[in-house]
Amino acid sequence: MLEIEPTAIPDVKILTPKRFDDGRGFFSEVYNRQRFEDAGLRLGFVQDNHSLSAKVGTIRGLHFQTPPFAQDKLVRVVRGRILDVAVDLRKSSPTFGQHVAVELSAENWRQLLVPVGFAHGFCTLEPDTEVLYKVTGYYSAAHDRGLAFDDPIIGIEWPVAVGEAILSEKDRNHPLLAELPAYFE
Repeated sequence: MLEIEPTAIPDVKILTPKRFDDGRGFFSEVYNRQRFEDAGLRLGFVQDNHSLSAKVGTIRGLHFQTPPFAQDKLVRVVRGRILDVAVDLRKSSPTFGQHVAVELSAENWRQLLVPVGFAHGFCTLEPDTEVLYKVTGYYSAAHDRGLAFDDPIIGIEWPVAVGEAILSEKDRNHPLLAELPAYFE
């Protein structure tokens, strides 16, 4: 009841739970710990987060938390569409500095599993987009970090011009990949 698709970075996965549609609407088991464990995904989620972005072109990210508060994230969209991005920050990884970009929407019902050691962010493709994500670590302001969304070395092709992106002041001022300490060996 859970389809798992690989991405260009093997540790980042697209998960699509089964949806049962009928005349009333639909039903979907979006997370089932036993099904995840049967698929080799042993994750202890501790917190659910929910964001609303009112305007198209809103970029949130690229965010991550450092150990011991690093987080796996399971991201899904319940209204609207996003381009969801995960950037590998694991220094010893063969995919260090590379990224995966996947469209998630309320319609396609896909979820992105972003493991520890990755920066995560997204750009809204529709107005009033709502994103839910489960995390395996509690939020810690002292361990909260970010990566420049427009780092040319990473080369993310955002669906909005850099100068037109809607960002928080904090997200406009994150360091480049080359300036980050080796948080994830």
